[in-house]
Amino acid sequence: MYLNYLANISRYIPELLLVVLMVGIIILETTYKEDDKNKKYVFITAFIGLVATFVSLMINLSGKSESIFSGSMIIDPFSTVMKMVMVLGALGCFYLSTISSEIYESLKTEFIIMATGILIGGMILASANNMLMMYIGIETLSIISYVMASLKKNDERSSEAGLKYALYGGVSSGIMLFGMSHIFGAIGTIQFSGMAAIVSKLSHNQLLVLLPSFVLFFVGIGYKVAAVPFHMWSPDVYEGSPTPVTTFFAIVPKLAGISALVRVTMIFFSFQSPLRVGWVGLMMAIAALTMTVGNVTAIGQKSVKRMLAYSSISHAGIMIAALTTVNQIGISAVVFYGITYLFMTLVAFYITSIVQDNYGNDHFERFQGLAYRYPFMAIMMAIVMFSLTGLPPLAGFVAKFNIISALVESRYYTLAMVLVLNSVVSAYYYLKIVRLMTLKNQESDEEIEGFGFLNQLIIVSMTVPVIVLGIFWNGIMAVASGAKIFIQ
Repeated sequence: MYLNYLANISRYIPELLLVVLMVGIIILETTYKEDDKNKKYVFITAFIGLVATFVSLMINLSGKSESIFSGSMIIDPFSTVMKMVMVLGALGCFYLSTISSEIYESLKTEFIIMATGILIGGMILASANNMLMMYIGIETLSIISYVMASLKKNDERSSEAGLKYALYGGVSSGIMLFGMSHIFGAIGTIQFSGMAAIVSKLSHNQLLVLLPSFVLFFVGIGYKVAAVPFHMWSPDVYEGSPTPVTTFFAIVPKLAGISALVRVTMIFFSFQSPLRVGWVGLMMAIAALTMTVGNVTAIGQKSVKRMLAYSSISHAGIMIAALTTVNQIGISAVVFYGITYLFMTLVAFYITSIVQDNYGNDHFERFQGLAYRYPFMAIMMAIVMFSLTGLPPLAGFVAKFNIISALVESRYYTLAMVLVLNSVVSAYYYLKIVRLMTLKNQESDEEIEGFGFLNQLIIVSMTVPVIVLGIFWNGIMAVASGAKIFIQ
């Protein structure tokens, strides 16, 4: 028994490293004086900890797929790859927090501590193999997120963002827990593998009674990925939160929620039954609505952060659309999309954060004439906007093409057409930034301090994968295809 427990621990090293990192930073923080602004050792420790976690995940990737801790957690290629993407996203957000003026100097360490806690919750969610661990993962994500959204405590919008996030999150968690309790009452187990085995033997009428419980179960996950109609919190929270927090929310919780949704879909609905028909129909409707509402609402926004919030809603809809195929082709498309989404989101928010720090707001007009003042930054922003639109030969095009191809192969032609039309709609607001940067006169000759050599170099380095993954996509697609779900 003890040897088995130690073997389980050996596969759980990445999460344990993050726990040690979180506790270590808390202890390290106490060694500084309250007014000490130079806390470089905290950031160095955080960087080393995340790199060590990433390396540990790479080692896990070469191991076999298995369930650990009495089957409550699954370590498989899919969860490991998604965790690696989340760790890279956290690493990018950590650096952005060090250069952003939106987070008070005295609270930058707190941001890193809370972000690490949320990352732990996201990794739990990606590997959860029963309802209890999934709920723990979601609540670990959510509770810390409510505090993080209110990090600018002297800003009314930030306080409002935290309050709205907490209210919506509390309601959605309650609804999800109600659905879970009904499923447990009907089936008698919380283990996904045991539940799936029982569900596959239920009669038609029994399945129809159980389907509403799965809909309630989806509410908690749909809330985390900001799927329609659970998206109302997202724009206000994204706009009111400090930009590093917004960037973090757009990557880690969203990809964690998508990971959980992928696992639930593949475990419960890979067999032919009325339950699968109902679930796939629900996912198709939600995917179409999420893409459409996100893109259409983004058109009228004046704030780039708010526009990117609605944009992230539409991207969640695209990834949910891929899940409707309920096969490995769709899952591989989701993994590839998650990887490209990471780099596109980081670059867009990095540049937006620097512009906001300089001007005090992130309105579209602040980007006017950027191509004449900082041509490299304008080019990087343009590349990311083209990629988010889905124009070739960039990574966003390949990512969307993979999902459309998976939908067409499954004969979901209508949903594929909705995705294509939404990509056309998104071009309006994405290319609006490009137009302002290149065709409008600059507002002033004032230097933007954040666009120093180092920051420009980092932004360029994060943009390179957007180009490379669009041209030489076979390598990453091979990794995505190997990210298979382990069903116990």
